[in-house]
Amino acid sequence: MRALTWQGREDVRVEDVPDPRIQLPTDAIIRITSTAICGSDLHLYSVLGPFLEPGDVLGHEPMGVVEEVGSEVTGLKAGDRVVVPFVIACGSCWMCSRGLHSQCETTQVTEHGKGASLFGYTKLYGQVPGGQAEYLRVPHADVGPVVVPDDGEPDERYLYLSDVVPTAWQAVDYAQVPPGGTVVVLGLGPIGQLSARIARHRGAEQVIGADLVPERLDMARRHGVTTIDMRGVKDLAGAVREITGGRGADSVIDAVGMEAHGSPIAAGIQAGAGLLPDFLARPLFTKAGVDRLAALHTAIEVVRRGGTISLSGVYGGAQDPMPMLDLFDKQVTLRMGQANVHHWIDEVLPLVSDPADPLGVLDLRTHRMSLEDAAHGYDIFQKKEDGAIKVVLDPAMASTRGDARP
Repeated sequence: MRALTWQGREDVRVEDVPDPRIQLPTDAIIRITSTAICGSDLHLYSVLGPFLEPGDVLGHEPMGVVEEVGSEVTGLKAGDRVVVPFVIACGSCWMCSRGLHSQCETTQVTEHGKGASLFGYTKLYGQVPGGQAEYLRVPHADVGPVVVPDDGEPDERYLYLSDVVPTAWQAVDYAQVPPGGTVVVLGLGPIGQLSARIARHRGAEQVIGADLVPERLDMARRHGVTTIDMRGVKDLAGAVREITGGRGADSVIDAVGMEAHGSPIAAGIQAGAGLLPDFLARPLFTKAGVDRLAALHTAIEVVRRGGTISLSGVYGGAQDPMPMLDLFDKQVTLRMGQANVHHWIDEVLPLVSDPADPLGVLDLRTHRMSLEDAAHGYDIFQKKEDGAIKVVLDPAMASTRGDARP
């Protein structure tokens, strides 16, 4: 089959790889019809290379059609249309039974002291082949895949159940926005866009989105978000205080994470680490503070005293410096973590299925292109070119960039 493989820093290629097969009776094989590029895929593209190996198959936002199921899979059958959550969870362990599927004790990567295994996301999270491919083996398929209607609706109505919608839903839930409150969303990429829409849907009186990219700001405004263009604002905290009567935001969602703009020293460390041999770079990531923390520091400035910060942007440094005095003095609640996708599905599936599209899931994808053109998709998404906000790859679509096969 054809699949997108990591080959080196900012070097991804679509290659022929072995077809997946049933290995355990709880497996399923899915023929992928759509698979999206996530903002956290860009961390693999540029920063987290020391934890990848050439040939690793990327991608964790897939959906498609069931081709084959193992003998112990009872909730799926061949021909079902399904979305595959990016977290691989057993559904029955102590953690899963408490809604913490991203900490699943059955699939935890204990070798590296990490939580549940994830599709297509480094050896730290199990080195499980990902979904930017023609086919995907899904472990624990008796629990993971979500059957969605085969109703002729475009994949994009359901695709984001794999990651974006549950991640944004958890981000808003963790933000604890009080009734009639104000929430600031830092970063208006896909997670920020859906976080802002979900916050409005769940009753926030004022949703403020901050970003640097005109197309992202325009998209947020289409959904009733008050936007702040960071290109013209030097003091975001001051701007938010003006909007909120001098107090600051009740809640802040950091949807940016480890590669925030405005952190030049950390950016240099990240770039340097990416150029080191893996055996030198890995300890730097796992033992040191290497994140760009501008977004997190901004969140701490923007939130009001007694408010809540929710982190959905990925951070990877082990010893990042934190402004503990400010956090303590302002009595800030800080919540974070990988999305427990399975836990939220029952709440969000009816919303994405609603013909009225209350979360605007059909207004997120900006590009749909052939899987063969995936390297181009990564490039424009990383560089924020051509209005790229959400790129969806289609394994059945012919390349528009000539013969992409090697």
